[in-house]
Amino acid sequence: MEHEEDDRPERAEPLTDAEREIIQDTWGRVYENCEDVGVSVLIRFFVNFPSAKQYFSQFQDMDDPEEMERSSQLRHHARRVMNAINTVVENLHDPEKVSAVLGLVGKAHALKHKVEPMYFKILSGVMLEVLSEDFPEYFPVEVQEVWNKLMGALYWHVTGAYTEVGWVQVSSSAV
Repeated sequence: MEHEEDDRPERAEPLTDAEREIIQDTWGRVYENCEDVGVSVLIRFFVNFPSAKQYFSQFQDMDDPEEMERSSQLRHHARRVMNAINTVVENLHDPEKVSAVLGLVGKAHALKHKVEPMYFKILSGVMLEVLSEDFPEYFPVEVQEVWNKLMGALYWHVTGAYTEVGWVQVSSSAV
């Protein structure tokens, strides 16, 4: 039991009003291209971490990024990911709503999809890479630090949901 707690990060410091404003402002610019950005994030995620494709039967055999980009299933999942983040960003002023949304995401991925929680941390890093590369004018280092703080909070909430449902690690060699 003690080991499970070691894997869970410490709760992130709450975002300040200024940090929430920075996130909402930069997200507004990203979300204008939400599907394309989401697709870019997922393609990079699956190319760099092919073991993550094991959870997606519909594109686990795709290795070509162009084929992934054309996949309607991948586009659909990209929209879902981006819409979930949008819901979080829109509700940063309401911690209970954020917690509820991320709790649902975590529980679904733990119980229904059986996704290792570490993939959320990896995906967060990939997303920050893509955002800083594709939107360098909106993601200078200071903004990236604020987004990193948000991603830490998202991971904390999602892993909390995993703990709540009694998640048992499926494999230690997933990555």
